Amino acid sequence: MKKLMEQIIKFGFVGFLCFFIDYGVMVFLTEVFRIDYLVSSGISFTVSVIVNYILSITFVFETDKDKNKLKEFVIFVFLSVIGLGINEACMWLAVEAAGIHYMISKIGATAVVMVYNFVTRKKFIEKR
Repeated sequence: MKKLMEQIIKFGFVGFLCFFIDYGVMVFLTEVFRIDYLVSSGISFTVSVIVNYILSITFVFETDKDKNKLKEFVIFVFLSVIGLGINEACMWLAVEAAGIHYMISKIGATAVVMVYNFVTRKKFIEKR
């Protein structure tokens, strides 16, 4: 149980950093370049996934060192694409259906996706 708690804390730190990357890139692209919030949210999410992968396999999850890293990355990206779909759906529902500002909507979407990410990465990426 102690190991799981430590892992959740590390995941939280990585997630916190990646949230700021995701959020910052999204706001930058939307406000400076006037890119639609759904497009900028998708781009920012992708950038943060790459950083998250590197940090997750380095600091959070114990991965099999002998495992094919390309296969591991493909699984990570596949799971992340599902997470992106969840993110985009949450963003659309919050902004378009509920009328919540996209910057606030992103916080809620991130919380939902963070839980999904931890559970799926622990199940499919971590060494058993």
